Amino acid sequence: MSAGKRVAVVTGSNKGIGFAIVKELCQKFDGDVYLTSRDEGRGRTAVEELGKLGFQPQYHQLDIDDEASVLKFRDHLQSKYGGLDILVNNAAIAFKNAAPEPFSEQATETLRTNFFSTLRFCDIMFPILRPHARVVNVSSSAGHLLKISGENSVAVDLRKKLCSSDLTTKELIEMIQSFVKAAQTGDHLKLGWPNSAYATSKIGISALTRIQQRTFDHDPRQDIIVNSVHPGYVDTDMTSHKGPLTIEQGAVAPAWLALLPPNVDGPKGGYVWYDKQIVDWVNGPTPTVV
Repeated sequence: MSAGKRVAVVTGSNKGIGFAIVKELCQKFDGDVYLTSRDEGRGRTAVEELGKLGFQPQYHQLDIDDEASVLKFRDHLQSKYGGLDILVNNAAIAFKNAAPEPFSEQATETLRTNFFSTLRFCDIMFPILRPHARVVNVSSSAGHLLKISGENSVAVDLRKKLCSSDLTTKELIEMIQSFVKAAQTGDHLKLGWPNSAYATSKIGISALTRIQQRTFDHDPRQDIIVNSVHPGYVDTDMTSHKGPLTIEQGAVAPAWLALLPPNVDGPKGGYVWYDKQIVDWVNGPTPTVV
């Protein structure tokens, strides 16, 4: 057991922003950094790439959609390190604009991975977080509350519920489930939701972050902080390489949040832009989308 050694984990990190976050943490974090991936071959290839650059990340297979994979990884961290210090929830999927799959299928698959599997992963991993742990939930500019647009009563009520300081995880789950169900019948717009499964998944993650921080505020473990972050419009497979930012630029704000010093005043439960601006998630405005 690496007793006392600190450890960081980045999910979905064999490529793109996750890969760059691992690289930056290897440079700046005093401890082991885990690169994880669903496919072990791709993950080990990514570790080799970083090795050529002089970095030495650890590797572990991880599929957040597979509960057995998550439990195996948690047990590994618990037995080797006795806990976890940094968790970056980066793993996510996105259908392309021209994807042939019907919206009902896109909604089911996107929310399954991006929201429900991420939530389950957190529920399994949070008990092993140590005092002063940092959690970063990678959201998106699409994850701002005002992506639920419109001033009709349905949209206003939906926004009000999502930003309520009394919102519980159970209530949020029920709301996201209602979106998925409405997507099957084509009624999601009538319920105030955007016409985007990806945006809905990231709105859910941003709302979940606020709930998680409220829970940590009453946790006996000292100074655990979680924030959500828009990493910018980055040149990755997910954006079909249309983003103007490099993956290294996309890693800046997530890595900054992961490395917030002990007992810092904030941000806590915040929604942070790629340039480290703390953005008002409820009222906006959102900065220029990059």
